[in-house]
Amino acid sequence: MTTEEGRTAHGFAERMAYARQKDPADLARHVAVKRRVTALTIGWAIIVPILIVYALTAIAGSAEVLLAAAVLTVLLPFLGAVIATHGRRFGIGGAYVVLTLLMVLPAVWVAQIR
Repeated sequence: MTTEEGRTAHGFAERMAYARQKDPADLARHVAVKRRVTALTIGWAIIVPILIVYALTAIAGSAEVLLAAAVLTVLLPFLGAVIATHGRRFGIGGAYVVLTLLMVLPAVWVAQIR
């Protein structure tokens, strides 16, 4: 073994040891992603029913409001999936992808109410 190869092996071992350590910013990133996704979910759970009730009780312009509610029914869970996967929370992102797919039928139903 030459001196150069020994340094390479030692450098590789140092890089692997560093890669296996937890990133100190990882915890802060996970908390920020959880906060964003939770805020988005709460907003989604509040805004969409309000839009639907408003559209059902409004005299004019209810078709546009129902269309907006249908779009938000699918768009906001998808946005939650994007935020979660961008923040390296793939489990939460996958759950929101499934939620997005599950929300397609209610969105079609909401769009066809009137």
